[in-house]
Amino acid sequence: MLAHTSSEQGLFARDPSEGSGPPKNLDVPDSLQHATLRLSFPPSYVVVGAYRLLSDKALFVPIWKKCRNGFLRGAIVGSIWSFLTFSIQRRLIKTFWINSPNVVGLANDTIFGYNFPFDISTWATIVFLSSQFTFILNFFLSRNLRIARERAWDQTIASRGKGPGFWKPYVEEWEVPPKVDVNQWAGLEEAKGKVLRVIVKRLLLIPLHVIPVGGLFVAAAFKALDTARYLHKPYFKSKKMTKEQIAVFIAEHKWDYRLFGFTASLLETLPFVGLIFSVSNRIGAAMWSHDLEKRQHWFAEKRKS
Repeated sequence: MLAHTSSEQGLFARDPSEGSGPPKNLDVPDSLQHATLRLSFPPSYVVVGAYRLLSDKALFVPIWKKCRNGFLRGAIVGSIWSFLTFSIQRRLIKTFWINSPNVVGLANDTIFGYNFPFDISTWATIVFLSSQFTFILNFFLSRNLRIARERAWDQTIASRGKGPGFWKPYVEEWEVPPKVDVNQWAGLEEAKGKVLRVIVKRLLLIPLHVIPVGGLFVAAAFKALDTARYLHKPYFKSKKMTKEQIAVFIAEHKWDYRLFGFTASLLETLPFVGLIFSVSNRIGAAMWSHDLEKRQHWFAEKRKS
């Protein structure tokens, strides 16, 4: 019996290299209750970011002023392009489907056996045109949209009334930090992310874009961790974290990053509104960092006491 119990413990024992998380049953102060609730479900910051972009004039007005002219020009050109080419593209796609429905796993009236309210060639045309429309919008918006994204972090933190002094040195929250390969988590991951974005997004996932939901989910899953870490670069920079600290922090919060990154990537992939989420996700990442830093302050006080 004793031997059996020991074997079970060995089978289900936690890998020591994964470390031991924060102390259990922490008495979180009232001032951190709401932040702790949000931190327990990181995808909520995607919603928080979108809400603050649309509701906070300190964020919405400067971003809209920066992007307004490019958006209007892109919308006009995209609408004209869609109107002039819809029937042509639909005819070409319909010809492709008639000649090779089995190659893509589709039929004229179903997608993998599921019926749609209109024929598949019309659906595919709408999907392709929406991607083209988004590309045209992004072409006219690219420079100003990039500036808006870069400013979103600072504008969000400023809207919370926080300055450079808000960010304190990193405090380890886990009782036993995980053992990590620094180059893997803080160095090579960046190179891998660039390769994945180029190869997977542009080559392997293009055919899936005509399949409802499937292609978007696969692309978002591949980009999840890299997207979240990229969005948190300003946080690491503000705290002046070392490469080792960044690697440990990401390893400790890897599932938080994957969940947030998956949700953010998925929404940014959507036609039209994805451009809005590409800005609001920066705001959401800043709000996430704000809550993480408040938690860091609390842990720092507990360490002193």
